[in-house]
Amino acid sequence: MQTVDSILLTYAIVVTTASFINFIRLDYWWIRMWDFPHLQLTAMAFIGLLGWAILSRHTGWPMGIVPVALFITLLYQGWLIHRFTPLHKKQVLRLPGNTDQRIADENTIRLLVTNVYMKNTQTPKVWAMAKKYDPDVVLVLEANQRWQDELAPMEASYPYRILHPLENTYGMLLYSRLPMRHHEVRFLIQDDIPSVYIQFELPSGQVIHFYGVHPMPPTPTEHYRSAERDAELLLVGKEARKLKEPVIVAGDLNDVAWSHTTRLFQRVSGLFDPRVGRGLYNTFHANYFLFRWPLDHVFVSHHFKLRKIRRLPNCGSDHFPIFTALTYAPEPDKRQEEVPQPEHDDLEEAHEIIERAT
Repeated sequence: MQTVDSILLTYAIVVTTASFINFIRLDYWWIRMWDFPHLQLTAMAFIGLLGWAILSRHTGWPMGIVPVALFITLLYQGWLIHRFTPLHKKQVLRLPGNTDQRIADENTIRLLVTNVYMKNTQTPKVWAMAKKYDPDVVLVLEANQRWQDELAPMEASYPYRILHPLENTYGMLLYSRLPMRHHEVRFLIQDDIPSVYIQFELPSGQVIHFYGVHPMPPTPTEHYRSAERDAELLLVGKEARKLKEPVIVAGDLNDVAWSHTTRLFQRVSGLFDPRVGRGLYNTFHANYFLFRWPLDHVFVSHHFKLRKIRRLPNCGSDHFPIFTALTYAPEPDKRQEEVPQPEHDDLEEAHEIIERAT
């Protein structure tokens, strides 16, 4: 076998293995990490096919593996990613232009989610961003006491707050101009990883159930497995599905939009992803263009229409902030059949994951 063929064959095996290793239902970080770079693996599969077509074109054994494996990989990756392109039907419809503006404004929540990176010192940029985009709710992740102190000027504009700074990169600061009928700081799985549950009241009087989450990722420096992350998301998902009122789940999920866990979360929770049919809105890593994926999420119940979704400029963090404006405008008769539903053994799998983590 020629050197070029050997390289192409090795390349195809590596790319294909990395693409499909996530089918192994083990939660070790060295398996779950391959949930993330599917966009990059798509590009690598295409480059491999192009390289085979230009440099080899051999179809005998074992070189026949190269085009077949890479083509199957490209189809699989395309299936995962096409949901986040305009080729796919949108899960969250845009608010019609003929909607009464006053009623829409009274039923709209503008949400800014920003993982600020605890060691980041560019706090004035975060405050300036909040003033520019004027969100009703600001969820600040990875906030410690320094961040709380330096963002104190925001408190004049946001009278309702949950301030839970931590020095472990999992602190949360939530600023709101919407009244809170009820709010909790909760530790669903791990004693040092908080989440928040809030009942916001819109100007119209409508109550919204809001969950802010930031579970620990499966990495060699954080945690050796994904069970705790997955269990926290699924606990929130199971709780959200029981609610009849509108629900929003937002935060840095430390998981990508196309992973098995996130898709399982959607089926368990019945929530929609506003990015579906629109774009990836990659928020991490802000400093490396070729290594980005969507880690910061906003999931919503069928009650909402979308007014705006936008990835905002970086403020010195390794994450881009994401801004979403959502209007409570339910059309249950038109949307009910589209609500994600559990499939096959989804509920059993969710139960097993939660049991393993608790």
